[in-house]
Amino acid sequence: MAGGKGSRMKQSQEKLLLKFNKPLVLLVADALKESNCFSKIIFVTSKNSPKTKEFLKKNNFETFETPGNGYAEDLNCVLKSFNDSVFVTSADLPLLDSKIIKEIVKAYQPKNIWTTVLVTKNFLETLGIFSDYKIVFKNQICNFSGISLINSKKISSLENIKENYIIIDDKRIGFNVNTTQDYNLFSTT
Repeated sequence: MAGGKGSRMKQSQEKLLLKFNKPLVLLVADALKESNCFSKIIFVTSKNSPKTKEFLKKNNFETFETPGNGYAEDLNCVLKSFNDSVFVTSADLPLLDSKIIKEIVKAYQPKNIWTTVLVTKNFLETLGIFSDYKIVFKNQICNFSGISLINSKKISSLENIKENYIIIDDKRIGFNVNTTQDYNLFSTT
């Protein structure tokens, strides 16, 4: 997912093009490629991320343009065009690597239509990260990692899908760059 506005960054530069040792979106792209888990890697872009889309195309990555109405809406838009197992990740996870991707893929159970990877709020706070998007699962306050495993073959309608959850407290999926504070925190590590 690479089509967000990045409005919490309060910067004019598109968030996914911010550089660490390379642009953020390339860190995620490299992790996905190096995992050797996927037959195809597609970046979901929108009118909100035109420079990111252009950058990805120049680097020979496939993109899928959505209306840019929001994460869930754009994800639903792209899922309608697939009939396969899909690994979804936000492109703002600078620590994502091939090893954690392989661990998550091993946890995939195709019998479940939708599995979302969560991190606990307590774990995130140890990293100095705070999120507004919370859910209670197994008596713990959790946050969304931005990663889901979806069996789109089993989706007949995007309404009322039973969502399954797994908790993986790992900084490689817990640390995402949503705010200038997150960017500064990561830049100093």
